[in-house]
Amino acid sequence: MRVDLSSSDDTLLKIKEWSKAETEHGHYVCLSNVHMCMEAYDNRKFQSIVNNADLVLADGKPIYWAQKLLGATAATQIRGTELTLKVCSQAALNDISIGLYGSTPAQLHKLNLSLKKLFPNLNIVCQIAPPFRELTPQEDKEVISIIKRSGVRILLVGLGCPKQEKWMADHRQKLNCAMLGVGAAFDFITGEKRSAPQIISNLGLEWLLRFACEPRRLWKRYLKHNPRYVIYFFIQWCFQKRFQQNTAFKSNHN
Repeated sequence: MRVDLSSSDDTLLKIKEWSKAETEHGHYVCLSNVHMCMEAYDNRKFQSIVNNADLVLADGKPIYWAQKLLGATAATQIRGTELTLKVCSQAALNDISIGLYGSTPAQLHKLNLSLKKLFPNLNIVCQIAPPFRELTPQEDKEVISIIKRSGVRILLVGLGCPKQEKWMADHRQKLNCAMLGVGAAFDFITGEKRSAPQIISNLGLEWLLRFACEPRRLWKRYLKHNPRYVIYFFIQWCFQKRFQQNTAFKSNHN
């Protein structure tokens, strides 16, 4: 899975540029964690969706650590909720219209209130809570029409991984806005889900807190993905170290 090296400031600048670009197609941003990485490992089609995004950021601490251990000294962690709030702040300052896609009507109403409280000048022009099933072709056409008519320039997509990444990829050629797959950011902003304390976040154990809060929903995901991620990354890291050592040895003896 491709993960880009981008600072928070560079990311905001790119999103702002995409939101103002007069193009016939949209752009989409993926915020990667262990779940996304392993979904990409298991499914080549989904891997292509992530790797063809305009920007793939290290949302999860283990992804950021992996970049560092593989030699990317400029790597930074850009958490989905923090990026969402920064994007909204920038949009409010620059009169860039925002759209919300995902969750439920009640949750979107709460999110609208929360964001307007934080950013009174934020222009939220579109709120769509799609059904929890695949849209029919006619429903999809109606959604596209609503989004286009609203004049959305930045669309926050909160469908969860891998559904939101697939949706953004499917709609890149149909919409001309910047799309961000923000996962559970809607729930964190409204307070529906607890944000991890800083010490837990620094230790890369946010997943453990989420698991403790939603064990029935998340136990299969973490049991399936987390151990394999550690094992596969260790193998990758060992092979890279061995390759670097062999290269250095050959270079010294040429």
